[in-house]
Amino acid sequence: MAVVEDNPKNEVVQRIEKIMKEIYSKRPANHQWKLSDFEIGTPLGRGKFGRVYLAREKNTEYMVALKMMFKSELVKDHMEHQVRREIEIQTHLNHPNILKMLTYFWNEKTICLILEFAQEGELFKVLNSQPHKRFDEPTAAYYLRQVADALRYCHSQSVIHRDIKPENLLLFSHHVIKLADFGWSVHAPSKSRNTMCGTIDYLPPEMVDSQTYNEYVDNWCLGVLCYEFLCGSPPFESSEQAETFRKIRAVMYGFKSHMSESSSQLISKLLVKVPKSRLSLTDVIRHPWVKTNCEIFTKIKLEQK
Repeated sequence: MAVVEDNPKNEVVQRIEKIMKEIYSKRPANHQWKLSDFEIGTPLGRGKFGRVYLAREKNTEYMVALKMMFKSELVKDHMEHQVRREIEIQTHLNHPNILKMLTYFWNEKTICLILEFAQEGELFKVLNSQPHKRFDEPTAAYYLRQVADALRYCHSQSVIHRDIKPENLLLFSHHVIKLADFGWSVHAPSKSRNTMCGTIDYLPPEMVDSQTYNEYVDNWCLGVLCYEFLCGSPPFESSEQAETFRKIRAVMYGFKSHMSESSSQLISKLLVKVPKSRLSLTDVIRHPWVKTNCEIFTKIKLEQK
């Protein structure tokens, strides 16, 4: 069965590129962006250091997401370097499954990032709105493949994301997933780090044990993500952090009765204690469970048109 889902994705990419060209074409080449260039709308989300708003660029009337961070809060928590790193990394990444940073600017009090606006919002909210708070296997595979492809590109650019989870994935039209929030990401040409960061339920054993790690931490997170897609909760989740860490160290989890044997096999090849033994991202994309279910998903969507 032929896979034909690339056309909708390409249409989305082309539309975003057209938007960016139009936004920039209506401003002088040396235009200094500022808040007054945008009409600020409703809040979309709030984090520790920033608020995200729906905004409209006044000249073109295109809708964007405006992430506003307050310098005083960043300085107080010594996060200036992290924000700078986030901007440097995200402005240099160019992939259809990675959220595009259109521009950024700052003033005396704030730093503002102008990002693509995801019409369907966070995948976490979409996941929780499903029956039993989980995706069916075709949907899970279709979304997982896009995340794997985005991570494969990141690793080719020596970037490790380090915080894969449904909250950091955004859903666009035509079921296009985009990887977002590069606040914990790092550009590591040596592919060797030792900072513990990310989300507790997604931490790999090497991070829990404060060992040196490389890009394979993202492969582990992809396995946790696949499990959460199919079950509605991560595999090592516990009420106590110490218990979560104990399970992660022991790679102790169980599969649910509704999961297919093929999906369980894929997850078990990603949730491996030895980093280098984890399934490669290319092999994730080629895995029979991913390929077969992506074809099913595409066929279903074509029939619904």
